[in-house]
Amino acid sequence: MSARVDVEEIQTTKGEKLLAYVLAAFLLVGGIWTYQKIDDYVAEAVEVSATAAGNQVAIERLETAQRRHARARGRERAALENLELRREAYRTALDAGGPAAALERAYRAASRDYERVQEEERQALQAVKAALPAARDASRLREAEIERRVDRRELFTVLIRLGFVAAVLAFGYWLLARLRSRGSRYYPLGFAFVGFAAVLALVMAGDYITDYVEPFDLGPLMLSLFGVVVTVVAFVALQRYLARRLPLRRVRKQECPFCGYPVRGSAYCEGCGRQAIGECARCSGPRRVGTQHCAVCGAS
Repeated sequence: MSARVDVEEIQTTKGEKLLAYVLAAFLLVGGIWTYQKIDDYVAEAVEVSATAAGNQVAIERLETAQRRHARARGRERAALENLELRREAYRTALDAGGPAAALERAYRAASRDYERVQEEERQALQAVKAALPAARDASRLREAEIERRVDRRELFTVLIRLGFVAAVLAFGYWLLARLRSRGSRYYPLGFAFVGFAAVLALVMAGDYITDYVEPFDLGPLMLSLFGVVVTVVAFVALQRYLARRLPLRRVRKQECPFCGYPVRGSAYCEGCGRQAIGECARCSGPRRVGTQHCAVCGAS
């Protein structure tokens, strides 16, 4: 014969409570690690970089024109320095009254070379200006595409995290209810799992609330509402369970099944005035209110 133990009457030892806290701590270590790793897994699965062919061509055209312009500016500076040197040498020769024909030809050649590289620099600058609008549009489109992909990746992350936390929370309440219904001595472990799930939910709420990211403002709210609803449902279920079991437990302790005041064998409760002893429906014998069976005939 087995005796069913009411889990609400089980006296939990300090050792059991300590092990429950330790279990919750280790569950938090693994749960938070999994919570953080979800972002890494989603980052590997969802590509962020945008490399559209048309956008890339426009950007590369601008970069090529800018490199060409930079080289032309360098040649222009070198040609200008050469022109200034040739001009000074030519002026010095003229001032000294010496032969200056060769220096004049070198000066004229440097001047023509400088005009040529100036024209190249102007053409290169025109090419940069021509390529700049298309490159700007392409850059904006690429940035917008990258931002859209980043938002999508973060959305996947928050949805998966939300599902993970919600699943852990639901499993914790189910485990707690299961252990209670079976009258298991492992009941404190159910509380450890529910506590772990609640802390994990707070971690997620704090993570996204502090980010102030508008697309995900509803994530913590949904998680909060889910947790509130599940907790209220669990509390209502607990109250119904206690409503069925509490009168019997009070009767065992010689208390009034309605208010818990000591009955002391009297027919009416001295605390609330309700009837504590009635008649059995089968044998009409005296039967304490709240008992499962009649003490005279054994009827249920």
